[in-house]
Amino acid sequence: MNAKNKLAQDRTDWAEDRTLLASERTFAGWIRTGLTSLVVAIGLQAVFGPAEPTWAPKAVASLFLAASLGIFIAAWVEARANRRAFEARTAEAQPMRRITALSALLSMATLLLCLVLWLL
Repeated sequence: MNAKNKLAQDRTDWAEDRTLLASERTFAGWIRTGLTSLVVAIGLQAVFGPAEPTWAPKAVASLFLAASLGIFIAAWVEARANRRAFEARTAEAQPMRRITALSALLSMATLLLCLVLWLL
């Protein structure tokens, strides 16, 4: 491989690495959005919890919790798909086990928060 082709290959590899890292930033964005949805649910319960009927704020908060759960699951699905597309790249990506653990933990926390809000 001559120097020109080597440089072209290096540039291609770097572009692929940047794409992989952008995928991880996208995953972080999904997680931030899901956590924001959780905060909205907690805020709704805190502000409107004493309102009558009590089921109304809980129902609206539950919608935000469901959205949060969907976001966490979608983040994991997309991260897994992107990871499979970039298996042979040189960039060091977050281990899929870590992404799975984070998504599962946040999903479980969302379900538990929903339970707590309904029991309050």
